[in-house]
Amino acid sequence: MVAAAHPLAAQAGVEMLERGGSAVDAAIAVQMVLGLVEPESSGIGGGAFLAHWSPQERRVRTYDGRETAPAAARAGRFLEDGAPMPFMRAVLSGRSVGVPGVLRMLELAHRRHGRLPWRELFAPAIRLAEQGFAASPRLARVLTAERHLRDDPAARRIFYSGPIVKNPGYAATLREVAEKGADVFYEGPIADDIAAAVRAHGGDMTASDLAAYRAVEREPVCGRYRVWRLCSMGPPSSGGVAVLQILGILEHTDFAEAAPESEKAVHLFAEAAKLAYADRAAHLGDPAFSSIPLRRLLDPGYLRSRASLIHETAMRRAPPGDREGGTSHLSIVAPDGEAVAMTTTIESSFGSRIMVRGFLLNNQLTDFDFAPGGPNEPGPGKRPRSSMAPTLVFRGGELELALGSPGGSAIINYVAKTLVAALDWGLDIQAAIEVPNFGSRNGPLEIEAGSRLAALARPLARRGHLVELRALQSGLHGVQRVPGGWRGGADPRREGIALGD
Repeated sequence: MVAAAHPLAAQAGVEMLERGGSAVDAAIAVQMVLGLVEPESSGIGGGAFLAHWSPQERRVRTYDGRETAPAAARAGRFLEDGAPMPFMRAVLSGRSVGVPGVLRMLELAHRRHGRLPWRELFAPAIRLAEQGFAASPRLARVLTAERHLRDDPAARRIFYSGPIVKNPGYAATLREVAEKGADVFYEGPIADDIAAAVRAHGGDMTASDLAAYRAVEREPVCGRYRVWRLCSMGPPSSGGVAVLQILGILEHTDFAEAAPESEKAVHLFAEAAKLAYADRAAHLGDPAFSSIPLRRLLDPGYLRSRASLIHETAMRRAPPGDREGGTSHLSIVAPDGEAVAMTTTIESSFGSRIMVRGFLLNNQLTDFDFAPGGPNEPGPGKRPRSSMAPTLVFRGGELELALGSPGGSAIINYVAKTLVAALDWGLDIQAAIEVPNFGSRNGPLEIEAGSRLAALARPLARRGHLVELRALQSGLHGVQRVPGGWRGGADPRREGIALGD
């Protein structure tokens, strides 16, 4: 089963599984096609986090391909006259571009878990890039709305020359990577071109920054929720920790007795999310540069104390606890039960809008806090805090769910909502994904505009919530164990699909 954000990408993943490939092999093929057909969301110019389950090893491994800041980065990187610069000015500057990490990370995961030759995994994307593909309705829509991408001559030729998109530059880059490995991307002419493009837009990346990049295998963050065990990505992503905190806090409330999608359920979920987001802002960053109190943040006693702050009326803003004590997602299960949940990004839609050799560069460094002083301030070689939360769910030692979502800082709410819908409310993965999005990022209570939950706005406002109806565009993709096999789920808010045998 492959659930991914575009049918052509999902088909590439299924093709690799049918050839006897692993879930990681399929993930690589999916990512290469996504970078072509969904360039606004991810690509080899960005980064990713990957969670992997091996039924043979009986072990979850997580891989960090997050972008890093150049060696010249300093805490005041996004300040002008002592004040944070306008966000879009930062995005469209070379200062926003981090050293891409996705290829190094996928190469590391393939070395550990791949079955097919590396070069074979690029064939579907190369074929599509050379032959062309019809722009999907979503891609056509975002290209029309995009105000800055057409300023890049290469991007204008590729994306604004008609309904059939061809990208020979991307095909040529993938051919080199397929034949010579990720080294050809990080050292030599491609790396030189990336660094030159970034500097031409006011950045400070050098070829040495690219050569120095390393992907990292990290310990997953895992925790229990009722009868399940959940594992996700740890820092520098805040997503896994925050999702586990939301669920752990809910377990110490009467959320289980609240009716699904009820006013009370939404209230309790939003309050738990406020507390988790408060801790996220105060305590989470790159573990190479900050001391992260993971054990404390996930301790059941600590979560019980956080839950005690939830009452019948809303907190306007939750305090952090005591320290002491543009994105896409794919989920894959191989025939032998091996699984991958991978969230991949170039940050904003179309990233920094800087194109090199057929791919777009990220603007990931705008995930740093613009005002220096906290655990997520810019610094040389540092990885900005993320919200990505590729998540694996187990019961009795067997994998039950693999899921994740794009959506910036709202990813945490999207994933946690889908988990409670599946685990507490008993919905199948597709129905759980389709539940209207809701939650809080330690501010207003956000409810998906135009959804059936919009009717709760008034009663929730009477509880003291500042309610905002917003277009909460998740891109959830998941795979769920069912008797005799697997069920896939794809978010109808985007163009994804689940394909399997």
